[in-house]
Amino acid sequence: MSRRMAAIAGSALAAALVLSGCGSNDGGGGGGSGEDGTESSAAEARVLARIGQPKVPEMAGAMGMWTTDRNFVKTGLKNISGYPLAGGKSQWKVPLSGEVCWASPEPTKDGKVAILFQDDKDDPSVCNEVGVVDLTKGELLWHKQSLNEYGSAEMFDEVTIGGGTVAAAGTSGGAAWKLDGTPLWKPSDEACDIEGYAGDATKLLAVRDCGDTDHPELRVETVSPTTQKPTSTYKMPTGTEYVHVVSLDPLVLAADDGDAQGGSGISQFLTVDDSATVGKALSRIAVGGGKHGKYTAQCPATEVTGCTRLAVSKDRNALYLATSDPANSTSEAKNDLVSFDLRTGKQTRRAPGSDAGRLVPVDVDEDGRVIAYQEANIIREEGGAVWQADPATLKQRKVLQHPSSSYEMEARFDMDRRVLYAGQRLYLGADHVTEPSKVYKKAQPLAVVFGAK
Repeated sequence: MSRRMAAIAGSALAAALVLSGCGSNDGGGGGGSGEDGTESSAAEARVLARIGQPKVPEMAGAMGMWTTDRNFVKTGLKNISGYPLAGGKSQWKVPLSGEVCWASPEPTKDGKVAILFQDDKDDPSVCNEVGVVDLTKGELLWHKQSLNEYGSAEMFDEVTIGGGTVAAAGTSGGAAWKLDGTPLWKPSDEACDIEGYAGDATKLLAVRDCGDTDHPELRVETVSPTTQKPTSTYKMPTGTEYVHVVSLDPLVLAADDGDAQGGSGISQFLTVDDSATVGKALSRIAVGGGKHGKYTAQCPATEVTGCTRLAVSKDRNALYLATSDPANSTSEAKNDLVSFDLRTGKQTRRAPGSDAGRLVPVDVDEDGRVIAYQEANIIREEGGAVWQADPATLKQRKVLQHPSSSYEMEARFDMDRRVLYAGQRLYLGADHVTEPSKVYKKAQPLAVVFGAK
Protein backbone atom coordinates (compact mmCIF):
# COMPACT_ATOMS: atom_id res chain seq x y z
CA MET A 1 0.00 0.00 0.00
CA SER A 2 1.39 3.45 -0.91
CA ARG A 3 1.86 6.15 1.71
CA ARG A 4 -1.00 8.12 0.17
CA MET A 5 -3.41 5.16 0.23
CA ALA A 6 -2.37 4.39 3.80
CA ALA A 7 -3.40 7.89 4.81
CA ILE A 8 -6.79 7.48 3.11
CA ALA A 9 -7.28 4.17 4.85
CA GLY A 10 -6.54 5.86 8.16
CA SER A 11 -9.24 8.44 7.46
CA ALA A 12 -11.71 5.69 6.66
CA LEU A 13 -10.93 3.97 9.95
CA ALA A 14 -11.44 7.22 11.84
CA ALA A 15 -14.80 7.70 10.12
CA ALA A 16 -15.79 4.20 11.16
CA LEU A 17 -15.01 5.08 14.76
CA VAL A 18 -17.33 8.06 14.57
CA LEU A 19 -20.17 5.95 13.19
CA SER A 20 -19.62 3.43 15.96
CA GLY A 21 -20.04 6.08 18.63
CA CYS A 22 -16.37 6.87 19.27
CA GLY A 23 -16.41 10.26 17.57
CA SER A 24 -16.76 13.77 18.90
CA ASN A 25 -20.45 14.49 18.40
CA ASP A 26 -21.71 12.95 21.61
CA GLY A 27 -24.87 14.20 23.32
CA GLY A 28 -25.58 15.24 26.88
CA GLY A 29 -24.82 18.38 28.78
CA GLY A 30 -26.97 21.32 29.70
CA GLY A 31 -27.54 24.63 27.99
CA GLY A 32 -25.16 27.57 27.84
CA SER A 33 -21.40 27.72 27.28
CA GLY A 34 -18.36 26.74 29.27
CA GLU A 35 -17.86 28.55 32.56
CA ASP A 36 -15.22 30.87 31.06
CA GLY A 37 -17.09 31.51 27.81
CA THR A 38 -19.50 34.17 26.59
CA GLU A 39 -22.01 34.00 23.77
CA SER A 40 -23.39 37.55 23.92
CA SER A 41 -21.39 38.85 20.95
CA ALA A 42 -21.99 35.94 18.58
CA ALA A 43 -23.41 36.79 15.17
CA GLU A 44 -26.14 34.52 13.81
CA ALA A 45 -24.79 32.90 10.67
CA ARG A 46 -26.36 31.39 7.59
CA VAL A 47 -25.01 29.27 4.79
CA LEU A 48 -23.71 31.78 2.25
CA ALA A 49 -22.63 29.24 -0.36
CA ARG A 50 -22.37 25.53 -1.07
CA ILE A 51 -19.96 24.11 -3.61
CA GLY A 52 -21.42 20.96 -5.05
CA GLN A 53 -19.58 17.68 -5.53
CA PRO A 54 -19.26 16.14 -8.98
CA LYS A 55 -20.55 12.60 -9.26
CA VAL A 56 -17.74 10.07 -8.98
CA PRO A 57 -17.76 6.24 -8.67
CA GLU A 58 -15.11 6.32 -5.94
CA MET A 59 -13.11 8.71 -3.77
CA ALA A 60 -10.84 11.16 -5.60
CA GLY A 61 -8.30 13.69 -4.36
CA ALA A 62 -9.36 17.33 -4.00
CA MET A 63 -6.90 18.67 -1.41
CA GLY A 64 -6.52 22.42 -1.29
CA MET A 65 -8.49 25.32 0.18
CA TRP A 66 -7.36 28.93 0.53
CA THR A 67 -8.61 32.51 0.75
CA THR A 68 -7.16 35.63 -0.88
CA ASP A 69 -8.22 39.27 -0.74
CA ARG A 70 -10.69 38.55 -3.54
CA ASN A 71 -11.49 34.86 -3.60
CA PHE A 72 -12.27 31.70 -1.73
CA VAL A 73 -10.35 29.04 -3.64
CA LYS A 74 -11.16 25.33 -3.57
CA THR A 75 -9.71 22.34 -5.36
CA GLY A 76 -12.34 20.22 -7.04
CA LEU A 77 -12.21 17.18 -9.31
CA LYS A 78 -9.29 17.82 -11.66
CA ASN A 79 -9.56 21.59 -11.26
CA ILE A 80 -9.06 24.54 -8.92
CA SER A 81 -11.72 27.26 -8.79
CA GLY A 82 -11.92 30.75 -7.33
CA TYR A 83 -15.24 31.95 -5.89
CA PRO A 84 -16.38 35.28 -4.40
CA LEU A 85 -15.52 35.40 -0.70
CA ALA A 86 -19.18 35.47 0.29
CA GLY A 87 -20.19 32.78 -2.19
CA GLY A 88 -21.44 32.75 -5.74
CA LYS A 89 -20.50 31.35 -9.12
CA SER A 90 -16.84 30.64 -9.79
CA GLN A 91 -14.94 33.60 -11.20
CA TRP A 92 -12.13 31.48 -12.60
CA LYS A 93 -11.21 27.83 -13.02
CA VAL A 94 -7.85 26.13 -13.57
CA PRO A 95 -8.31 22.78 -15.35
CA LEU A 96 -5.83 20.02 -14.50
CA SER A 97 -4.87 16.78 -16.23
CA GLY A 98 -5.84 14.64 -13.22
CA GLU A 99 -6.93 14.64 -9.59
CA VAL A 100 -4.97 16.60 -7.00
CA CYS A 101 -2.91 14.47 -4.60
CA TRP A 102 -1.44 17.18 -2.34
CA ALA A 103 -1.30 20.96 -2.02
CA SER A 104 0.74 23.39 0.05
CA PRO A 105 -1.43 24.69 2.92
CA GLU A 106 -0.45 28.36 2.90
CA PRO A 107 -0.10 30.67 -0.13
CA THR A 108 3.06 32.73 -0.48
CA LYS A 109 2.73 36.47 0.14
CA ASP A 110 2.04 36.99 -3.55
CA GLY A 111 -0.61 34.25 -3.65
CA LYS A 112 1.20 31.23 -5.07
CA VAL A 113 0.61 27.61 -3.99
CA ALA A 114 2.25 24.35 -5.04
CA ILE A 115 0.18 21.36 -6.10
CA LEU A 116 0.88 17.72 -6.87
CA PHE A 117 -1.50 16.07 -9.32
CA GLN A 118 -1.95 13.18 -11.70
CA ASP A 119 -1.70 12.99 -15.48
CA ASP A 120 -4.59 10.93 -16.85
CA LYS A 121 -2.92 10.66 -20.26
CA ASP A 122 0.12 8.99 -18.74
CA ASP A 123 -1.05 7.01 -15.69
CA PRO A 124 -4.18 8.15 -13.82
CA SER A 125 -3.07 6.50 -10.57
CA VAL A 126 0.36 8.14 -10.33
CA CYS A 127 1.04 11.51 -8.69
CA ASN A 128 3.87 12.87 -10.81
CA GLU A 129 2.89 16.38 -11.93
CA VAL A 130 4.24 19.25 -9.80
CA GLY A 131 2.93 22.73 -10.50
CA VAL A 132 2.46 26.24 -9.16
CA VAL A 133 -0.88 28.07 -9.22
CA ASP A 134 -1.23 31.84 -8.88
CA LEU A 135 -4.39 32.30 -6.78
CA THR A 136 -4.54 36.03 -7.49
CA LYS A 137 -4.73 35.48 -11.25
CA GLY A 138 -6.42 32.10 -11.34
CA GLU A 139 -3.63 30.65 -13.46
CA LEU A 140 -1.47 27.53 -13.54
CA LEU A 141 1.94 29.13 -13.99
CA TRP A 142 3.78 25.90 -14.78
CA HIS A 143 3.71 22.16 -14.22
CA LYS A 144 6.58 19.74 -14.62
CA GLN A 145 7.68 16.19 -14.03
CA SER A 146 10.99 14.99 -12.65
CA LEU A 147 12.39 12.30 -14.95
CA ASN A 148 14.64 9.49 -13.75
CA GLU A 149 17.58 8.01 -15.63
CA TYR A 150 15.22 5.80 -17.62
CA GLY A 151 13.10 8.72 -18.77
CA SER A 152 10.12 7.86 -16.55
CA ALA A 153 8.39 10.40 -14.35
CA GLU A 154 9.10 10.09 -10.63
CA MET A 155 6.17 9.62 -8.23
CA PHE A 156 5.69 11.92 -5.25
CA ASP A 157 3.48 11.94 -2.13
CA GLU A 158 3.49 15.59 -1.10
CA VAL A 159 4.71 19.05 -2.07
CA THR A 160 5.51 22.31 -0.28
CA ILE A 161 7.00 25.77 -0.82
CA GLY A 162 9.88 26.79 1.44
CA GLY A 163 12.14 29.81 1.08
CA GLY A 164 11.01 30.32 -2.50
CA THR A 165 11.63 26.69 -3.47
CA VAL A 166 8.98 24.20 -4.60
CA ALA A 167 9.98 20.83 -3.12
CA ALA A 168 8.27 17.48 -3.71
CA ALA A 169 9.10 14.11 -2.18
CA GLY A 170 8.00 10.49 -2.16
CA THR A 171 9.30 6.96 -2.03
CA SER A 172 11.51 7.62 -5.06
CA GLY A 173 13.22 10.65 -3.50
CA GLY A 174 12.93 14.41 -3.67
CA ALA A 175 12.98 17.06 -6.36
CA ALA A 176 12.83 20.85 -6.33
CA TRP A 177 12.30 23.87 -8.55
CA LYS A 178 12.46 27.62 -8.16
CA LEU A 179 9.10 29.38 -8.06
CA ASP A 180 9.54 30.21 -11.74
CA GLY A 181 9.96 26.51 -12.61
CA THR A 182 13.74 26.41 -12.95
CA PRO A 183 14.97 22.95 -11.80
CA LEU A 184 17.14 22.85 -8.66
CA TRP A 185 17.59 19.14 -7.92
CA LYS A 186 16.04 15.78 -8.70
CA PRO A 187 15.92 12.34 -7.02
CA SER A 188 19.33 10.73 -6.58
CA ASP A 189 20.91 7.83 -4.72
CA GLU A 190 21.85 9.08 -1.28
CA ALA A 191 22.81 7.39 1.98
CA CYS A 192 19.68 8.73 3.71
CA ASP A 193 16.32 8.54 1.92
CA ILE A 194 14.24 11.69 1.73
CA GLU A 195 10.86 11.25 3.41
CA GLY A 196 9.41 14.68 2.72
CA TYR A 197 9.78 18.45 2.94
CA ALA A 198 8.12 21.23 4.91
CA GLY A 199 8.44 24.95 4.23
CA ASP A 200 7.38 28.49 5.01
CA ALA A 201 8.26 31.94 3.67
CA THR A 202 11.92 31.78 4.73
CA LYS A 203 12.77 28.18 5.58
CA LEU A 204 12.87 24.70 4.02
CA LEU A 205 13.09 21.49 6.06
CA ALA A 206 13.92 18.00 4.83
CA VAL A 207 13.08 14.81 6.73
CA ARG A 208 15.45 11.92 6.02
CA ASP A 209 15.61 8.28 7.08
CA CYS A 210 19.13 6.94 7.55
CA GLY A 211 18.01 3.52 8.79
CA ASP A 212 15.92 0.74 7.28
CA THR A 213 12.29 -0.41 7.33
CA ASP A 214 12.59 -2.21 10.67
CA HIS A 215 14.88 0.34 12.32
CA PRO A 216 14.25 3.88 11.02
CA GLU A 217 16.72 6.61 11.95
CA LEU A 218 14.94 9.85 11.19
CA ARG A 219 16.63 13.23 10.88
CA VAL A 220 15.10 16.66 10.44
CA GLU A 221 17.37 18.95 8.46
CA THR A 222 17.05 22.68 8.00
CA VAL A 223 18.45 23.07 4.49
CA SER A 224 19.42 25.73 1.99
CA PRO A 225 16.40 26.25 -0.30
CA THR A 226 18.69 26.47 -3.33
CA THR A 227 21.27 23.73 -2.69
CA GLN A 228 19.58 21.41 -0.15
CA LYS A 229 22.78 21.61 1.94
CA PRO A 230 21.94 21.17 5.66
CA THR A 231 22.53 24.09 7.99
CA SER A 232 21.16 22.22 11.02
CA THR A 233 20.38 18.57 11.71
CA TYR A 234 18.28 17.12 14.51
CA LYS A 235 18.21 13.36 15.10
CA MET A 236 14.79 12.15 16.18
CA PRO A 237 14.55 9.98 19.31
CA THR A 238 15.22 6.27 18.83
CA GLY A 239 12.02 4.42 18.04
CA THR A 240 10.42 7.24 16.04
CA GLU A 241 8.77 5.76 12.95
CA TYR A 242 7.30 8.92 11.44
CA VAL A 243 7.80 12.63 12.01
CA HIS A 244 5.46 15.48 11.08
CA VAL A 245 6.35 19.17 10.98
CA VAL A 246 3.72 21.15 12.88
CA SER A 247 5.43 24.56 12.70
CA LEU A 248 8.69 25.86 11.29
CA ASP A 249 9.07 29.01 13.39
CA PRO A 250 9.15 27.97 16.18
CA LEU A 251 10.17 24.52 14.98
CA VAL A 252 7.61 22.09 16.40
CA LEU A 253 7.59 18.41 15.45
CA ALA A 254 5.08 15.64 16.06
CA ALA A 255 6.78 12.25 16.52
CA ASP A 256 5.00 8.93 16.03
CA ASP A 257 6.57 5.85 17.62
CA GLY A 258 4.11 3.55 15.83
CA ASP A 259 1.75 3.33 18.81
CA ALA A 260 0.04 6.73 18.54
CA GLN A 261 -3.42 6.50 20.09
CA GLY A 262 -6.62 6.92 18.13
CA GLY A 263 -4.84 6.99 14.79
CA SER A 264 -3.63 10.52 15.57
CA GLY A 265 -0.11 10.04 14.16
CA ILE A 266 1.28 11.74 17.30
CA SER A 267 3.06 10.16 20.28
CA GLN A 268 4.70 13.37 21.46
CA PHE A 269 5.41 16.94 20.39
CA LEU A 270 8.98 18.22 20.31
CA THR A 271 10.23 21.80 20.15
CA VAL A 272 13.63 22.03 18.47
CA ASP A 273 16.24 24.78 18.33
CA ASP A 274 17.76 24.64 14.84
CA SER A 275 19.98 27.72 15.16
CA ALA A 276 23.15 25.62 15.43
CA THR A 277 24.63 22.90 13.21
CA VAL A 278 23.35 20.26 15.61
CA GLY A 279 19.70 20.75 16.51
CA LYS A 280 18.66 20.61 20.14
CA ALA A 281 15.35 19.53 21.68
CA LEU A 282 14.03 22.27 23.97
CA SER A 283 10.89 20.56 25.23
CA ARG A 284 8.71 17.48 24.92
CA ILE A 285 4.94 17.22 25.31
CA ALA A 286 3.50 13.72 25.75
CA VAL A 287 0.02 13.12 24.36
CA GLY A 288 -0.77 9.59 25.50
CA GLY A 289 -3.49 8.75 27.97
CA GLY A 290 -7.17 7.94 28.19
CA LYS A 291 -8.99 5.65 25.81
CA HIS A 292 -8.08 7.41 22.57
CA GLY A 293 -5.32 9.80 23.65
CA LYS A 294 -5.43 13.05 25.62
CA TYR A 295 -5.86 15.40 22.68
CA THR A 296 -7.74 15.63 19.38
CA ALA A 297 -4.83 16.84 17.20
CA GLN A 298 -4.31 14.82 14.02
CA CYS A 299 -1.39 14.27 11.66
CA PRO A 300 -1.54 12.21 8.45
CA ALA A 301 -0.29 8.64 8.73
CA THR A 302 2.99 9.04 6.87
CA GLU A 303 3.27 12.49 5.31
CA VAL A 304 5.57 15.13 6.76
CA THR A 305 3.04 17.99 6.61
CA GLY A 306 -0.72 18.23 7.04
CA CYS A 307 -1.31 18.26 10.83
CA THR A 308 -4.64 19.75 11.92
CA ARG A 309 -6.78 20.49 14.99
CA LEU A 310 -4.07 22.53 16.72
CA ALA A 311 -2.54 26.00 16.62
CA VAL A 312 0.91 27.47 17.27
CA SER A 313 1.70 31.06 18.32
CA LYS A 314 5.16 32.35 17.49
CA ASP A 315 4.70 35.51 19.58
CA ARG A 316 3.80 33.54 22.69
CA ASN A 317 5.89 30.46 21.88
CA ALA A 318 2.79 28.42 22.64
CA LEU A 319 1.03 25.31 21.40
CA TYR A 320 -2.77 25.18 21.67
CA LEU A 321 -4.59 21.85 21.77
CA ALA A 322 -8.07 20.52 22.44
CA THR A 323 -8.49 17.73 24.96
CA SER A 324 -10.46 14.61 24.15
CA ASP A 325 -12.44 14.95 27.39
CA PRO A 326 -13.10 17.67 29.98
CA ALA A 327 -10.99 17.90 33.11
CA ASN A 328 -13.59 16.16 35.23
CA SER A 329 -16.77 14.19 34.73
CA THR A 330 -18.95 16.94 36.27
CA SER A 331 -17.98 19.53 33.66
CA GLU A 332 -20.72 20.46 31.20
CA ALA A 333 -18.13 21.22 28.52
CA LYS A 334 -17.55 18.58 25.84
CA ASN A 335 -13.81 19.13 26.18
CA ASP A 336 -11.22 21.73 27.20
CA LEU A 337 -8.71 24.00 25.49
CA VAL A 338 -5.13 23.82 26.78
CA SER A 339 -1.94 25.76 26.12
CA PHE A 340 1.69 24.72 26.48
CA ASP A 341 4.88 26.74 26.77
CA LEU A 342 7.04 25.43 23.93
CA ARG A 343 10.24 26.39 25.75
CA THR A 344 9.49 24.17 28.73
CA GLY A 345 6.82 21.76 27.51
CA LYS A 346 4.68 22.60 30.53
CA GLN A 347 0.96 23.23 30.39
CA THR A 348 0.26 26.90 31.11
CA ARG A 349 -3.52 27.12 30.98
CA ARG A 350 -6.60 24.95 30.74
CA ALA A 351 -10.14 26.22 30.19
CA PRO A 352 -13.43 24.44 29.56
CA GLY A 353 -14.89 24.71 26.09
CA SER A 354 -18.55 24.61 25.11
CA ASP A 355 -21.32 22.27 26.21
CA ALA A 356 -22.82 22.37 22.71
CA GLY A 357 -19.97 20.69 20.82
CA ARG A 358 -16.30 19.86 20.93
CA LEU A 359 -14.05 22.93 20.64
CA VAL A 360 -10.97 22.58 18.41
CA PRO A 361 -8.21 25.19 17.83
CA VAL A 362 -7.59 25.81 14.13
CA ASP A 363 -5.49 28.99 13.89
CA VAL A 364 -4.06 32.09 15.56
CA ASP A 365 -5.29 35.36 14.03
CA GLU A 366 -3.31 38.53 13.31
CA ASP A 367 -4.07 39.87 16.78
CA GLY A 368 -2.75 36.72 18.44
CA ARG A 369 -6.16 35.35 19.43
CA VAL A 370 -6.73 31.62 19.17
CA ILE A 371 -9.46 30.73 16.66
CA ALA A 372 -11.40 27.64 17.69
CA TYR A 373 -14.09 25.77 15.78
CA GLN A 374 -16.98 24.31 17.75
CA GLU A 375 -18.14 21.15 16.03
CA ALA A 376 -21.82 20.60 15.22
CA ASN A 377 -23.79 18.45 17.64
CA ILE A 378 -25.74 15.61 16.00
CA ILE A 379 -27.64 14.53 19.10
CA ARG A 380 -28.91 18.01 19.90
CA GLU A 381 -29.28 18.94 16.21
CA GLU A 382 -27.27 22.15 16.66
CA GLY A 383 -24.91 23.81 14.24
CA GLY A 384 -21.29 24.55 14.96
CA ALA A 385 -19.74 27.88 15.90
CA VAL A 386 -16.55 29.95 15.85
CA TRP A 387 -14.90 31.15 19.07
CA GLN A 388 -11.99 33.45 19.82
CA ALA A 389 -9.86 32.66 22.87
CA ASP A 390 -7.55 35.00 24.73
CA PRO A 391 -4.05 33.51 24.20
CA ALA A 392 -3.04 34.18 27.81
CA THR A 393 -6.15 33.06 29.70
CA LEU A 394 -8.00 30.96 27.08
CA LYS A 395 -11.18 32.82 28.05
CA GLN A 396 -13.49 32.39 25.08
CA ARG A 397 -15.89 34.61 23.16
CA LYS A 398 -18.24 33.20 20.56
CA VAL A 399 -18.16 35.24 17.36
CA LEU A 400 -20.28 33.19 14.93
CA GLN A 401 -23.14 30.74 15.53
CA HIS A 402 -24.04 28.43 12.65
CA PRO A 403 -27.68 27.56 11.94
CA SER A 404 -29.28 24.40 13.28
CA SER A 405 -30.78 23.72 9.86
CA SER A 406 -27.37 22.64 8.52
CA TYR A 407 -26.07 20.68 11.52
CA GLU A 408 -26.06 17.30 9.71
CA MET A 409 -24.21 18.60 6.67
CA GLU A 410 -21.69 20.37 8.89
CA ALA A 411 -21.09 17.30 11.05
CA ARG A 412 -20.44 15.13 8.01
CA PHE A 413 -17.24 17.10 7.32
CA ASP A 414 -15.76 15.77 10.57
CA MET A 415 -13.25 13.20 9.31
CA ASP A 416 -12.26 14.85 6.00
CA ARG A 417 -12.23 18.45 7.06
CA ARG A 418 -10.32 21.60 6.20
CA VAL A 419 -11.26 24.70 8.25
CA LEU A 420 -10.51 28.35 7.43
CA TYR A 421 -11.75 31.44 9.26
CA ALA A 422 -11.18 34.72 7.42
CA GLY A 423 -13.09 37.96 7.04
CA GLN A 424 -15.62 36.88 9.70
CA ARG A 425 -16.59 33.87 7.59
CA LEU A 426 -15.93 30.20 8.22
CA TYR A 427 -15.02 27.97 5.30
CA LEU A 428 -15.40 24.20 5.59
CA GLY A 429 -14.10 21.94 2.85
CA ALA A 430 -13.28 18.29 2.17
CA ASP A 431 -9.94 17.00 0.93
CA HIS A 432 -11.67 14.40 -1.25
CA VAL A 433 -14.52 14.16 -3.68
CA THR A 434 -16.63 11.19 -2.60
CA GLU A 435 -19.27 8.96 -4.11
CA PRO A 436 -22.91 9.57 -3.09
CA SER A 437 -23.74 8.43 0.43
CA LYS A 438 -25.87 5.33 0.99
CA VAL A 439 -26.70 6.53 4.51
CA TYR A 440 -27.73 10.15 4.08
CA LYS A 441 -30.49 11.35 1.75
CA LYS A 442 -29.10 14.83 1.14
CA ALA A 443 -26.09 15.33 -1.12
CA GLN A 444 -23.01 16.54 0.74
CA PRO A 445 -21.27 19.65 -0.65
CA LEU A 446 -17.54 19.72 -1.34
CA ALA A 447 -17.27 22.98 0.59
CA VAL A 448 -19.53 25.42 2.40
CA VAL A 449 -19.26 29.05 3.52
CA PHE A 450 -20.85 30.35 6.75
CA GLY A 451 -21.29 34.05 7.44
CA ALA A 452 -23.44 36.54 9.31
CA LYS A 453 -27.02 37.04 8.11
